[in-house]
Amino acid sequence: MRKVIFCILWLCVLKASAAVYQWRGPDGQIHYGDRPVPGANTLSLKPGFSYYRVGHIFDGDTVELVDGRRVRLLNINTPEVETPRKRGELGGEEAKRRLQDLLEDRRIRLVYDVERRDKYDRTLAHLFTEDGVHINRLLVEEGWAIANIHPPNLKYADKILAAQAEAEQAGRGIWGMDDYAPQPIETLRRKRLYGWHRLVGEVLQIKAMRKYVRLLFAADLYVVIPKTNLKLFPDFDAYVGHRVEVRGWPGRRGRSHSILVRHPDALRILDPAP
Repeated sequence: MRKVIFCILWLCVLKASAAVYQWRGPDGQIHYGDRPVPGANTLSLKPGFSYYRVGHIFDGDTVELVDGRRVRLLNINTPEVETPRKRGELGGEEAKRRLQDLLEDRRIRLVYDVERRDKYDRTLAHLFTEDGVHINRLLVEEGWAIANIHPPNLKYADKILAAQAEAEQAGRGIWGMDDYAPQPIETLRRKRLYGWHRLVGEVLQIKAMRKYVRLLFAADLYVVIPKTNLKLFPDFDAYVGHRVEVRGWPGRRGRSHSILVRHPDALRILDPAP
């Protein structure tokens, strides 16, 4: 009996491993271990998951579980929905409805990355249904979300970026809407842009600051890249003299306009500037 109990405890300890090995010893008893021996059988053990119900959906990328936790879908962003405190964006209601459809009568599990919470104290996670649907990636693939990669959280980044490339090529969702078409970066000087945009201009100069690197389109128009993320980017000289599309949220300080970029996917080199 003690051997049986020991085996059960051993399996519990090892259940997160790739495999457990089983064999019958000379004494006729069945043994278990984490290393193969001649004649052993491999037992594949699937890790146990906890699944949750969603109690409320705020918009296309933020939900609340029935246990009260507010969860922000990691590495994606959907257009805003209209609220008393927030202006709505084109595609926001469609993204919310699509997320509602995907989660209706379904339970989800949460997959975390390096950072577990954001500055608003929301849980950061990838959402998977019981039948294996990756909700974050699917919203991007269908064009209702854009990739918004936040290093050091790079889990599934390649899959999400591939899904975005497919949606953009097909013109799905927001990629077929005029509101999200590229605009000259000089537009920022005459028009206050709200939300996520695609802006195009020629990079003239690179300027290193204490904590950031700036890609200058003009003295008052630039991209800001945190130095902590520089290892993800190519040599910045590759951008100089080229027309570059910047994807992000424009900000304004005084007469200067900037876009914070954390991942190289937000910078697309177009044709060389004339």
